[in-house]
Amino acid sequence: MSTEARPHIMALPPCSVSAPMRIVTYTGDAARFGERALAVETPINLVYGSVPHAVMMATPADLEDFAYGFSLTEGIVEGAEEIRETRVEAGPDGVRLHVELAPGRLREHLARKRAISGRTGCGVCGIEDLAELPRAEMGAVSDLRVSLPAIARSLAGLDAAQRLGAETRAVHAAAWAALDGALVAVREDVGRHNALDKLIGGLMRAGTAADQGFLVITSRCSFEMVEKAARLGAAVIVAISAPTSLALDRARVHGITLCAIARADSVTVFTGAERLVAA
Repeated sequence: MSTEARPHIMALPPCSVSAPMRIVTYTGDAARFGERALAVETPINLVYGSVPHAVMMATPADLEDFAYGFSLTEGIVEGAEEIRETRVEAGPDGVRLHVELAPGRLREHLARKRAISGRTGCGVCGIEDLAELPRAEMGAVSDLRVSLPAIARSLAGLDAAQRLGAETRAVHAAAWAALDGALVAVREDVGRHNALDKLIGGLMRAGTAADQGFLVITSRCSFEMVEKAARLGAAVIVAISAPTSLALDRARVHGITLCAIARADSVTVFTGAERLVAA
């Protein structure tokens, strides 16, 4: 392969979410030169006060939402009002995401701080004991009802809403649908946990109540995704892929309706079918 044909990523500005890459594609021995967009993955260092807490590998978009959602689902805060300010500091080695907490909350956080090293495919990296597994305390809204046509509508609109996914084919999405199935918010990330944290953060900042809609996720539904949904107070999760056994156990504990293997014309309900209505 000549030097000119060798694939490489072009120079990027800070916090770009996709990276154009020059490529060569072979069909048999015939070469075709072109360009393809890759999803950007970068270290995001979450810093509370002046104390680093975690490094997560993520897409550098919607980082203020990420700060709020991560802080809630990690149990660092109980609500948006406990976060005073966020600040993004881009550097050559990654991004520092500074989160300023209310003084009392910061003291509590530092008293029980744990260091974790995050990965895009792992939701519990860094814990040392089974007792440290995340367990949300909130229960789902019991009287919420979601119609099957609303679920179908949310799924029908999801592809068009995934702009970075369409460009790169390498990211996950998490969406919030209103009770009529219209998509209210969509967040994307190379990590499925990050996408959900970003969505949760966006909902927190907008003051969206958990009884105003339901979650739709493009990834498999593992127990961490259920726990994050429970922190939000969500009652219904619709997942494109299948759930794990522990996810189903946690959904039952939290009273969450778990729908999975969701397609435009079908959906499998694993628990909580009483919340679904035909029309």
